[in-house]
Order: sequence, then structure tokens, then C-alpha cells
Amino acid sequence: MKQEQLDTYYLNKEEPNKSCLLALRDIILAQDDNITETRKYGMPCFCYKQKMCCYLWTDKKTNEPYVLMVEGKHLDHPKLEAGNRSRMKIFRINPNEDIPIGEISLLLKMALDLYRKGIIKVK
Repeated sequence: MKQEQLDTYYLNKEEPNKSCLLALRDIILAQDDNITETRKYGMPCFCYKQKMCCYLWTDKKTNEPYVLMVEGKHLDHPKLEAGNRSRMKIFRINPNEDIPIGEISLLLKMALDLYRKGIIKVK
């Protein structure tokens, strides 16, 4: 997917969500050289070695950004919410506060370790 198409999602957002989502994108991409960004279901999707790892989206009710962890059922963190999902969990971000980079990096490391250690198979 072209970079302009990926950028459009972020640039069409209102502040403070635009800056928040762009920062989250940078945090996710900085975790590992094997992470690539694409678009699935209209939202930014981040893959580890072609395997879906997480998405960025905004809550339809609260309009707050969140990180959707694809293999969330394998992750144990007090701020991850499963809701009525069986596999995925979300980590909400308040766009009006400092992004909890440490917590997000830890979550992403936990998620990436699932792939790196072969718990979730990559091609």
C-alpha cells in the first residue's frame, strides 16, 4: 500500500486524536524492524513478518484512540479490555494526556514475543 494512502487515515483525523495516533504509529513501528504497516478494514494494521499484530482505531462512542491487540487473549495486562471479543483486546489511550509509552512498549513487546517465541506461528 502506498505511503500516501496510509498517511490519509491519520491526516483526516481531528486533533488531539491526529497527533495521538501518529505518535502511536511511530511507537509501534519503532519496536521491531520486522513490523510493517498496512490498511485492513479501513484502519491502520501493523504486521510482524506479515502476521497481523495490532490495529489503531478510535472508539465510536467515546472517540478515544485505542490499540487493538490481535492476540490479546494471550496477553495479561490490567488495562487491556476484552469486552465481548474472544481473541482481541484493546488498550485505550486518552488523547488529552501524555501517552503511556512505557506501558505501550511493554504490551507490544509481550505481543511480539508471542511471534518471536513461536507461540503464534509466523510464515
